[in-house]
Amino acid sequence: MADDSKKGADLAARGNRVVPEPAAVSRDIDAFLQVAKAKVPGPAGARGRLVFALDATMSRQPTWDMACRLQADMFTTTAASGGLDVQLVYFRGFNECRASRFVPDARALTDLMAQIDCRGGHTQIGRVLEHVRAETRRLPVQALVYVGDALEEALDPLCATAGEIGLLGVKAFMFHEGGDPVAERGFREIARLTGGAYARFDAAAGAQLSALLRAAAAYAAGGRAALTRLADAGDGGARLLVGQMQKGAR
Repeated sequence: MADDSKKGADLAARGNRVVPEPAAVSRDIDAFLQVAKAKVPGPAGARGRLVFALDATMSRQPTWDMACRLQADMFTTTAASGGLDVQLVYFRGFNECRASRFVPDARALTDLMAQIDCRGGHTQIGRVLEHVRAETRRLPVQALVYVGDALEEALDPLCATAGEIGLLGVKAFMFHEGGDPVAERGFREIARLTGGAYARFDAAAGAQLSALLRAAAAYAAGGRAALTRLADAGDGGARLLVGQMQKGAR
């Protein structure tokens, strides 16, 4: 128990915060659209911002460890495009969903991830999407990368929020471990509504996830042009994402 308390204190000191529960479904649509229309691209040369969200429920520990090893690829890939700031978001246990500060390098993100262990619980994808919407209303977020294997929530509310973050300019890259058909259907729809992409990966093949993370990070840092350059250079993950986005996710 003392170790858990210390971990919580360390994360709090690093800027970790609880993601609020989703707001009521009914909203002032006209007001929202005005906010969406007012969004403008960041200044030239600005660093990209990416939310890296992971399911940290009990079954996810092996993939969490793999993602911790591979996330450095995101920062390496984006150096030539102006760099990348990444925020870690995770959920686990009973109603626990937390977000770190945005960090500018792989070492800082590794330090954050190393303090977290996976625990039993249900998915909280709705809270992740609500959080991304709130962050983007403060400062633009170019991409959401979500890594998970299940979807245990009603799909319609998730789609409503996904559509909103899509209007705000966020592309959701939904990376699916395993073959659960319910999760696949939901992840594909969230990706479609934002203009992002869906991809399945095998937890035993880290190279697959590594390529997908590199590709999503390239988009967050340099937009479609950076992603296309990576694809043209032969990167399989980038080719997969470009192919889906060209098919008209929106």
